[in-house]
Amino acid sequence: MLRTDNHFRNNLIIVGAIVALILLIDQAIKVYIKTHFMPGESMPVFGNWFVLEYIENQGMAFGTTFGSAIWHKLALSIFRIVAIFGIGYYWFNQARNGVRRSLLVGIGLILAGATGNLIDSMLYDFVFPYDPCMPFNHLEGSGVVSDCGIFGDIETRHTGFLLGNVVDMFKFQAIWPEWMPLLGGKEVFPAIWNLADASITVGVVYVILRQKTFLPTNKKSSEPEEPVTEEA
Repeated sequence: MLRTDNHFRNNLIIVGAIVALILLIDQAIKVYIKTHFMPGESMPVFGNWFVLEYIENQGMAFGTTFGSAIWHKLALSIFRIVAIFGIGYYWFNQARNGVRRSLLVGIGLILAGATGNLIDSMLYDFVFPYDPCMPFNHLEGSGVVSDCGIFGDIETRHTGFLLGNVVDMFKFQAIWPEWMPLLGGKEVFPAIWNLADASITVGVVYVILRQKTFLPTNKKSSEPEEPVTEEA
């Protein structure tokens, strides 16, 4: 069983390093954006078609929302926690069963992305100053009223552990050609996103596209890529 243990340990180290690197880069970018950009400020990265633009969202990936009540945000954050533990448990079992390393990397990408966005919700309200009057903190129906000066009293989001916003910054500004039916003149991808969102998306798409390789239908092809036992 020595080879089995080595194979598992190598996968754990490699995938763990990938997850840690994604988390480190994701958080480094978010901290940089929050400390160097004003809300709504943008900066071109590759010409005018790909820019950094600082925004925050209160909901799910790519700025989608879930609801205005406090339990909506808590439910989303708790779901993320449960999903992270579930993904981690699934990864561990698959690694022990000797599946292909590429599948473990795909699962690791999903795990890294989910964890990256969860960190924002858990900690950012305590680490960074909170301005309830910023548009991305407005939340009609929340029941939390803040005095925003000349703008009057405005309903704003709940704050605290698991209630923070997620920081987004990447934006494509490409426009479909006018001659294209239905899409002409519209943005190719209007959502603003972050590295964690991208990691989840790449991981999910990769696993789906390679599922026939990862989950073979016959026993012979489902055996590990490398032998996991040694003859005495």
